[in-house]
Amino acid sequence: MSRNTAADAPWWARAARPARPVAPVAPMVRAAIGMALALAAGVLAHRVDLGVFAGLGAMHATMNDRVEPVRLRVRRIVTAVGASALGMLVGGTLQHSGADGLALGAALTVTAFVSGAVSATGPRGSAAGLLLLVSAALGSGMPLPDPWWAGAPLMAAGAALVLLLGPPPRRHRAPAADPATRALAAAYDALGRMLADLGTPRGAASRRLLTDRLNQVQDVLPPTRHPHPHPHPGQEMYRAALAATEAATGLLWARRPVPPEVAAVPDRLARAVERGGGEVAVPGWAPDTPSRRALDAALRAAAGTVAGRAAAPGTAPVPPPDPWRLRVRLVSPAAARYGARLALCVAAGAAVTTAMPLSRSYWVPMTIAFVLKPDLGSVFLRAVSRSVGTVLGVAVTAAVLAPAPGPWALVAIAALCVALLPYATAAHYGLNTVVMTPMALVLLQLGGQDGAAGFWPRVLDTALASTIVLLLGYLLWPERPRHRIEPRLVAATTALKAYLDSVARPDGPQDRPQQDRPRQDGSQQDGPRQDAALPTGTPQAPRHHAEVWLRRTAYRALADARAEVERALAEPPPAGRPAAEWLPATAALERLSGAVAAFAAQRRYGGRVPDPVEVERVRRALDALTAAARAHRPPTGAAARPTRPHDPARSALGRAADELDALLADRS
Repeated sequence: MSRNTAADAPWWARAARPARPVAPVAPMVRAAIGMALALAAGVLAHRVDLGVFAGLGAMHATMNDRVEPVRLRVRRIVTAVGASALGMLVGGTLQHSGADGLALGAALTVTAFVSGAVSATGPRGSAAGLLLLVSAALGSGMPLPDPWWAGAPLMAAGAALVLLLGPPPRRHRAPAADPATRALAAAYDALGRMLADLGTPRGAASRRLLTDRLNQVQDVLPPTRHPHPHPHPGQEMYRAALAATEAATGLLWARRPVPPEVAAVPDRLARAVERGGGEVAVPGWAPDTPSRRALDAALRAAAGTVAGRAAAPGTAPVPPPDPWRLRVRLVSPAAARYGARLALCVAAGAAVTTAMPLSRSYWVPMTIAFVLKPDLGSVFLRAVSRSVGTVLGVAVTAAVLAPAPGPWALVAIAALCVALLPYATAAHYGLNTVVMTPMALVLLQLGGQDGAAGFWPRVLDTALASTIVLLLGYLLWPERPRHRIEPRLVAATTALKAYLDSVARPDGPQDRPQQDRPRQDGSQQDGPRQDAALPTGTPQAPRHHAEVWLRRTAYRALADARAEVERALAEPPPAGRPAAEWLPATAALERLSGAVAAFAAQRRYGGRVPDPVEVERVRRALDALTAAARAHRPPTGAAARPTRPHDPARSALGRAADELDALLADRS
């Protein structure tokens, strides 16, 4: 049976391998300055207790700081720190009212359920839910300021420092400094890398990188359907990149490389995007297959948009977000399941801390909140990394604080630690813990808690919390990788089926006038394609608007499924076994997306008419994969990866159907 080599590496090697991110210099500098200013203000005012809470707000803002447009950055930080301030108010109220162990445990358990439900709504909800519980735990146990309720507003003030240190709005910055422009340039760079890797073993990895880069562009560009006083110039460039991606994906599936001078065009487009525009020449070559003709047309359209000309590539603006989406996720079974899982662990932690003489009982629920985050990686890996990282972090802190440094030295140490936090978080969770532990302990010492001798009990607290998570939230809780992988595979098959139906419709892309197709020598008629330039009110425009986002949705759903499989492969046996079993199906779906893209090119630039039998074969195979995912039965057939270029005279869907049939052949 053919298996992807990614499943062959030992799980522990994959789990322990750190990433090598590029250091996010701007967020690191903002983090250090924000923390230093918050703590320095407290020292100068002789109210270090107030400065500590402002420093906590700066730290929580740093944890959610990203290189992204101002509107998204503000929204992300305000949401996270708002939840953190609310949690601090809840915890502070419990401590100020003198709640006993039972009442405190019950309140934190309810907070944990709400935190888990909010975390299931998406990335921003995940950050907000985490900090809601973390701050509630902190507020219930750490020394409160005078007045007791001042902690929450001071956290907001510390976060405001980090926000104010951020970049100015886009209209006041050079194009190369705009996060959206940089993301778009990175997407074109990834497109060039993929074109250079066509026909090589690196092609699939390059396609996944390109999908990730396009996801980032989609996330940072504002939706054009919303009124905006300063519309982003990258919208048209992004749409052109989507058209070029479809053509390149079809070429990757067909194993057909392009000349080096053509593969170099996206790199030149990226440099022009960074400059704010400019002419980029597309070489005159002779594309001899529909997918190559599609790529030639897309690159020329992209060059036109980068130069500022109206060159419609047949795509559509980003659709606005669905206002009901957040509400549906908040009351979904997944939200209730994760909320109950987190609440169970926090309740167990509260029971243990009530029964045991722990000096800082809030450390246990706080650690549970950090460890039990399945959307951030393997829970097993996070539990082990948290314990090891805490030991190393406490050792570093004890060594640094052994000479009993003064308050200004502690301010400098805290600023250094928070500056390292953005890089450590991107590199590995264990490294994140090594950096975060000294920072938290320094803040506690500034707030008047015990010194280095009292740090080592935090290792016991962390080990206790990690053990609770491993027992109740990992081993005994029915939350296995298949519960995360298989729903994403169902979403991917559903999105691919919708994309296929759009491409294979009778009024599909081949129905545009024959005179608008490229000539046989690869050149094009003057002027843009007529169907791409149709106004929104014409009958064909909605089809184009739908198809591009059906394709984008399918690619993004496949990326989510692949990411979940890769994350589950880092789980120890037997938990990681379902991921290895689903990996061939995930790879086959990725190749199917290329086949559909190649078929779309065959229709537009080859005049092919869909064969209902072939379309139905692929649809039946997708239905079978969906049913297998819902039944937790990975297909066991051997689907060999094609090794020869695809014959353009044959339908791309026909070959894709053969591969899917082979994958499903041994299905019981």
